[in-house]
Amino acid sequence: MASHDRDRAVAFSLQLAQAHHELRRQINELQAGLGQHRPDDDVLVTHCLAFCAALASHHQGEDTGMFAELLRERPDLAGTVANLVEDHEMIASILSRVTELADRAARSHGAALEAIGRELDGLAAIMESHFHYEERTISEALDGGIADTGWSDLVFRFRDAVH
Repeated sequence: MASHDRDRAVAFSLQLAQAHHELRRQINELQAGLGQHRPDDDVLVTHCLAFCAALASHHQGEDTGMFAELLRERPDLAGTVANLVEDHEMIASILSRVTELADRAARSHGAALEAIGRELDGLAAIMESHFHYEERTISEALDGGIADTGWSDLVFRFRDAVH
């Protein structure tokens, strides 16, 4: 692997950690906002929906791109990747509930915000565990070099959902 390619590959684990940091920041900001905003604050609902879309996009990029490329280089990580994909499915289920509640809150001017808060609390805990596991188990393999077939755009360059 050429030096430039190796540097880019090493950057993948750093970019993954930075993407996770940004998603943590966004959910923490949403959770804090639930306590500070009026119950009819539609901006919070909009931010919530944008966050859900950003997290779903990040995981879709991992599932359909990064993990596929990773497994081509490191088939020994099949069990780890299966665990991560299972986590993504569980998180997607929570995101679906949050999105449904946010849509309801938008129609009722905030009546579902308390339920959203409970879902976000659970989601934040699962995300934290998932991100730690993912970074611990695949960072070395990412740094070993995998091809970027375009998957990095979804995984690393999602929109800032809260601002």
